[in-house]
Amino acid sequence: MEVLYNKKDKHAIVAFAKRLEGKTLWQACGTVGMHQIGGKGNFGSLLEKHYFGYEPNSDAQPDFPEAGLELKTTPLKKHAKAGLVSKERLVLNLINYVQLTKETFADSSFWKKNSQLLLVFYLHDKEKTLLDYDIKVVGSWEFPEEDLAVIKADWETIVTKVRQGKAHELSEGDTFYLGACTKGAKGGNRRQQPFSHIQAKQRAFSLKQGYVNHILHRLTQGGRERYGTILKTQERTASVPLEEVVMERFRPFYGMEVEAIVRQIGCDLNSRAKGFYASLTKVVLGIQPDEQIDEFEKGDVVIRTVRLKPNGNAAEDISFPAFRYKELVEQSWDTSDLKEDLEKKFFFVFYKYDSSGGLYLQKAAFWNMPYTDLEEARKVWLETVRRIRRGQAHTLPKKSENRVCHVRPHARNSHDTNETPDGQLVVKKSFWLNNSYIKEIYTSLS
Repeated sequence: MEVLYNKKDKHAIVAFAKRLEGKTLWQACGTVGMHQIGGKGNFGSLLEKHYFGYEPNSDAQPDFPEAGLELKTTPLKKHAKAGLVSKERLVLNLINYVQLTKETFADSSFWKKNSQLLLVFYLHDKEKTLLDYDIKVVGSWEFPEEDLAVIKADWETIVTKVRQGKAHELSEGDTFYLGACTKGAKGGNRRQQPFSHIQAKQRAFSLKQGYVNHILHRLTQGGRERYGTILKTQERTASVPLEEVVMERFRPFYGMEVEAIVRQIGCDLNSRAKGFYASLTKVVLGIQPDEQIDEFEKGDVVIRTVRLKPNGNAAEDISFPAFRYKELVEQSWDTSDLKEDLEKKFFFVFYKYDSSGGLYLQKAAFWNMPYTDLEEARKVWLETVRRIRRGQAHTLPKKSENRVCHVRPHARNSHDTNETPDGQLVVKKSFWLNNSYIKEIYTSLS
């Protein structure tokens, strides 16, 4: 195929790529010879070969080495309220555990390959072939200084765990924007790691789904910020770690009663209103109550407010979204919704009642589930799937069966049901973290 752009010039490559917007691969590449493809392969490889004119590869260098530009394609989906959003995380290059421990960030394989990205966003549609996907947004991306500081810290977190011989314990909850996602058929591929005899799952660097949405917004909205930011100008300039800034915002209020915190901040919040605690968390962080938190959205950070009884027990279990019985049994653990939910980074804000009913802020902290506890949750998930397949959806794992989590109804009423694989209509259920386990989390953070 004749190359119709200057492969050494970043701006020429981006300009050529921008011609894709509003087209399909059929339209962009022409129909000559395309009928022989029949949509085989994946969208990215088809684009590389038939539009940009080079053979797909797994080189350590960027796809356009002379311009230092790496091409990445990523699917979008339609959201009822938000419009077009990212369908998934953006997978980057594979992690070589042995090589990784010998690198610094500046000379790392990750940075050499991904410092400048050319992104092609297309609308995924299961009713269409790859050749008929609509290409919606095309643009180049370089990480802003404030994001790069977080990404460097994320990279260091991943490297540190590998150097400790814990590559098999890597989790996407370890980091904020840059993750280490499993890569391969159902996450099953295993690789040697340098400081442990335990084989680790094959992983790749990836940008969290929330960060991909951030990129999409910046490309389509002229670079404007989407949400309120925790990091202020002076903190960005000084590259103060995000976790440190968040903790500094909360520490002055430890031991204070909720209403006293509201008065001291000087905000107009109704403690009886729905969403009061979520709004209070935002205001403490310097965010307006009606805004989302930019850094948390980028990192898919889940905020959880926990109220403790005077004896230290959590007042409630923590729920996850209700599952569909038929969909659940078709998943594997490594690709399951529950594993994805549990591997996120959480931000816990703990309050505690005193004997007279006053509620006091105890602690705020980031947390992600330890590997051993994730294995406990896996047992519950496997047992849940086993019972559903055996027609026992009415008797799923109880709290007494596992120290980490259990399954119980999560429905509006007894008529709010889902169909099981064997045709029963059973009330909707979800996985829940045990309140006793939440107490363990609090104790470990105190």
